[in-house]
Amino acid sequence: MVKNFTDLTGKKAIVTGGAQGLSYGAAEGLMEAGAEVCIMDVNPKVADVAKAFCDRGFKCSAVTVDLGDKKERSKKFLEAVEKLGGHLDILVNGAGVQRRHRCEEFPEEDWEFVLNVNLSAVFALSQMAGQTFIRQGSGGKIINFASMLSFFGGYTVPAYAASKGGVAQLTKALCNEWAEKNINVNAVAPGYMDTEMNTALTDPNNPRFKEITDRIPHKRWGTPDDVKGPIIFLASSASDYLDGAIIPVDGGYLVK
Repeated sequence: MVKNFTDLTGKKAIVTGGAQGLSYGAAEGLMEAGAEVCIMDVNPKVADVAKAFCDRGFKCSAVTVDLGDKKERSKKFLEAVEKLGGHLDILVNGAGVQRRHRCEEFPEEDWEFVLNVNLSAVFALSQMAGQTFIRQGSGGKIINFASMLSFFGGYTVPAYAASKGGVAQLTKALCNEWAEKNINVNAVAPGYMDTEMNTALTDPNNPRFKEITDRIPHKRWGTPDDVKGPIIFLASSASDYLDGAIIPVDGGYLVK
């Protein structure tokens, strides 16, 4: 009998930012593969999103959380694990924020906001997940969302670029210590995606839209569906010997 390495039946997962965008696609993909998912999001509609998943026959719960609040994210992580029956197998750090200003004008409060949500919260949740996996003695999977700006500097997004560069390095640092404990820490690096975060760039009247599209060998922007396969792979036993990888999901953008 051939083993289905990407079957996630019975696995319990937390996905941050799962009420929308790429994280929604990640959560949906995990559930399609058989996992039970708790989505954590600041979006007040997160409970409605979870109910809609349940109405489709999936196992999904929701926790409303401001990941920028240190005390709240710790408390809500525990709440999410409790909603999953007190066990955790997979953490997907998908939540992210963006602020745009010229570097010489970038406000310090926006810098701190972006770094706190995009990097500090990723470390805090990963640390809590790692502690949970070690306590359970079962190993686990941590999947971070890096970015094309883990490789490039970008324009008018110094905080975002710094945070996503940090996520890539954090992924490697965590895997060095936890791989021997059967905790796999990896990241996906989405390319240019047609999501809420990029509405300014996806305007056909914006010259950057054509410039970016022309560079993508696939000749289209990505969608939340495009992250499902890589997320399922990294969450499953198919990736048990993969550690510290930053996997571009970019239609070939990086290699052109």
